[in-house]
Amino acid sequence: MTELVITYTAHIHAFIHMPHKQHFPENSNAVTMNADPATGWPVIHWNETGEEKSARWRSESGTPPPKRVVIADDRMTADAAYRLACEGTALLWRGDFQNARQLLHAMTRRANEKPNARKSKKIPTSPTEAFHLLRLAQSQRARTLGLLLIPFNADHSIPLRRAPDVSQACMEAYGTETESQPYIASLRGLQGIIGAYEWRKNGVEIPALGARIHPHYGVFAPIRSEYIGLVNDVPLPELIATHSLAFDIGTGTGVLAAVLARRGIKRIIATDQDPRALACARENIARLNLTAQVEVVHADLFPEGRAALVVCNPPWVPARPSSPLEHAVFDPDSRMLLGFLNGLATHLETGGEGWLILSDLAEHLGLRTRDEWLAAIDAAGLKVLGKTDVKPHHPRVSDASDPLHAARAAELTSLWRLSVK
Repeated sequence: MTELVITYTAHIHAFIHMPHKQHFPENSNAVTMNADPATGWPVIHWNETGEEKSARWRSESGTPPPKRVVIADDRMTADAAYRLACEGTALLWRGDFQNARQLLHAMTRRANEKPNARKSKKIPTSPTEAFHLLRLAQSQRARTLGLLLIPFNADHSIPLRRAPDVSQACMEAYGTETESQPYIASLRGLQGIIGAYEWRKNGVEIPALGARIHPHYGVFAPIRSEYIGLVNDVPLPELIATHSLAFDIGTGTGVLAAVLARRGIKRIIATDQDPRALACARENIARLNLTAQVEVVHADLFPEGRAALVVCNPPWVPARPSSPLEHAVFDPDSRMLLGFLNGLATHLETGGEGWLILSDLAEHLGLRTRDEWLAAIDAAGLKVLGKTDVKPHHPRVSDASDPLHAARAAELTSLWRLSVK
């Protein structure tokens, strides 16, 4: 689970006039998309220099191929590029790679500019409406900036002038595939892959462990240390002394399982459904020399059996993810949260405790009420033994320009200690 990160974009589809006599490299007709029958991969087709071409389409965010593509190179201006992207037209880059980076920066600046004074901006009437407007703005902004595309060879090299070597970063994001072929992806998506590669190399310092956790691409990086501190500081249930088994549900990087192991619990079973998370957790546990204590298994929430302690840090915001990469943040209809609550009683030893780490940000945004939350605990046959709170200390808490500042400033992260009624 991570903090809710939303970038406010005051305008998304501002119309920008194209300069007269703007040069356009030869462009394509509308593209069509189908799936390769051998691999099931989506394929994008386009026309270039009068020739029909195709390549595999890659989008880790789940974005479908654009419906229209133009070929762009170093002669394309930022105003023209941004105007086309706002209209939903993608630009397949054939120029210098570093110029493509500069073009994306210029497009980003235009996306971040304040709206024209003549344009009216909808004023949200509630925190809930503010949240949904920001989510919509974020989605539109990402879609627009994701329309600058670059080609890749089958080995993840980029066939453009001055292109960096990103093969290792792509390999770690995509994994090893038995069949490879050239593909097209967004430059913005590649920047995310490169950023994740750096996080994986450098790791995240975890004070509770006195060590670093190395997140993989697509697995939440545990940069909000306050919730880890709660798991490290709250007294363990007395039952652990005689039944030294704990479950870590939805382990992600394995950080909480590692904290429990360092606290002396002899055996921890850490579960997850995401193959990337499972690989990441196993690697981190091995790096920390905790494989004798921690077993990482594939499971939908709970493993078999009962434990003296069951820990879960689910996504904190009950909203629909806009991409597969957002599942660590958004939990539609509170599915994971309710799944944990409703299954906890059958997986706790008598006298055991369930530790649920949850922010109340959703309550401040009007997405869930405290009464609804307490009713869910009661309906699951559970009771609250205690609650330990901590104030988040990430930079957004003090950012008064953030449209969600009031909710963030009031937010508490809590460890709820639960037991069977």
